[in-house]
Amino acid sequence: MRPGLAADGTIAREGALSKVPAAYARLLDETRDRIRAAFPGGRLHSAYVYGSIPRGTARAGRSDLDLLVVLNEPPSAADRAAADRVEAGLDADFAVIDGVGLLLDDADTLLSELERYDLGFFVACLCTPLLGEDLAGALPRYRPDGLLARETNGDIGLALPGWRERAAAAGSEDQRTALCRGVARRIVRTGFTLVMPRWGGWTSSLDLQAEVFAGYYPDRGAAMRQAARWARTPTADPAALALLLSDLAPWLTSTYLAVHGPKTPRPSPGAPG
Repeated sequence: MRPGLAADGTIAREGALSKVPAAYARLLDETRDRIRAAFPGGRLHSAYVYGSIPRGTARAGRSDLDLLVVLNEPPSAADRAAADRVEAGLDADFAVIDGVGLLLDDADTLLSELERYDLGFFVACLCTPLLGEDLAGALPRYRPDGLLARETNGDIGLALPGWRERAAAAGSEDQRTALCRGVARRIVRTGFTLVMPRWGGWTSSLDLQAEVFAGYYPDRGAAMRQAARWARTPTADPAALALLLSDLAPWLTSTYLAVHGPKTPRPSPGAPG
């Protein structure tokens, strides 16, 4: 059986609180308390941690803390401000992490038919519950098939113009480095899901994702392995962004569409639901 699968061939939830290194135990306890305090009065539905910490692969002082907070209603500007305060406070108070990212969403959106094979998959398979009722119980079991590939990463072409605008406007090494990291991660994950149905398994390891991709597209393998290295250790070198934005991303855009088709369109911001 391929990695990442349960006995029935569906994708297993990759993280667990039992996998969290001891160095992060106090951090997660404090995270729970601060999330409860930030979203009082019945606003909070549930909260999750994802990424390297619940996978047990985090590096103290170098890995970030990735959180998803689910509200009972669509997030407001005040909710986003509260989330920003939680991010900043945890980052300042805990040297064991290098940055905090807190995503906000609402339960109805995450359980919607439109998001069932995108954000729903994210919650059910990539997120580990911290607080509240786990939404995974209301979501399907997912298989590494073409439907999942299309709905998770079939929209990389929509992100490309924005990445290019940010690259052109980046006026500092820090901005270029941050963009390099984010773009490289997205490209490696998209490269992996391009071939995921043929490989028949799941992994969140960027190195393994690049290797799996290279097995099907060896002529692009060296570039994808380099992207995986930049995803872990980004650089401000403009040549890195040039490779990502002028070579790998355009090639992935056209190839993904040819193999899996376009992702189901989302409503434009402000459009009626």
